[in-house]
Amino acid sequence: MTSPAWTSQELDSVEHAEELQIAALRRGGELGSRRTIWVVRVGDGIYVRSVNGPGSDWYRGTRARQEGRVQAGGVTKDVTMIDAADDINGAVDAAYRVKYGHYAAYIIKAITSPEASSTTMRLEPR
Repeated sequence: MTSPAWTSQELDSVEHAEELQIAALRRGGELGSRRTIWVVRVGDGIYVRSVNGPGSDWYRGTRARQEGRVQAGGVTKDVTMIDAADDINGAVDAAYRVKYGHYAAYIIKAITSPEASSTTMRLEPR
């Protein structure tokens, strides 16, 4: 059975949202605290990463079940958080630079650093 895909409208809405709220599903099945993060679209994929790398609390919270809920641009979805393949990181870096390039250079450098790139996840509706 294939997982449901994002609709074109959902992809557009999330792509144009400045931020995304993410909450990881905990081992007991309840949602953790929502965190506000940046989000980008590459093709038909929605990607997020931790600007502070794998030590970030919210990112570590995604490791147990790799499921959660996201909200952005009027879209609310339960998602599976799939660790992205390394070959997508260049395109994700470029998307972050285009979308958030109006922020200070040091912030863009942080979100596109190897440490941040190591946390890139593709969000798949479930």
